[in-house]
Amino acid sequence: QVQLVESGGGSVQAGGSLRLSCAVSGYRYRSYCVGWFRQTPGKEREGVAAIGGDDSTFYIGSVRGRFSVSRDTAKYIVYLEMNNLQPEDTAMYFCAFSDRVNNILNIPPTSLFNAWGQGTQVTVSS
Repeated sequence: QVQLVESGGGSVQAGGSLRLSCAVSGYRYRSYCVGWFRQTPGKEREGVAAIGGDDSTFYIGSVRGRFSVSRDTAKYIVYLEMNNLQPEDTAMYFCAFSDRVNNILNIPPTSLFNAWGQGTQVTVSS
């Protein structure tokens, strides 16, 4: 059974940076998709970035140029580097795993993700 553990959240001031990590366990192959989502109270979960099984990446417009997703294939860790953080980036961030997505042209629908992490809080103050 695939399990995900996020880490790296915290509190920063606007303009600051954080790097989130998503550690994947329970999967024997090195090609898989990880999506990063965020959610604030009362709002729907929003996909912000994803990396496909072929290492293709996609970012939503509001984070493009500020966020970067990458993976350490050997360690089964996917990172979300977040720079120039803004108060509107404040949210609980989740990573999600899919073994059904290879090349991505958009954030895959949540129905394609098999497993989710518990989330890590990111708070950006102005």
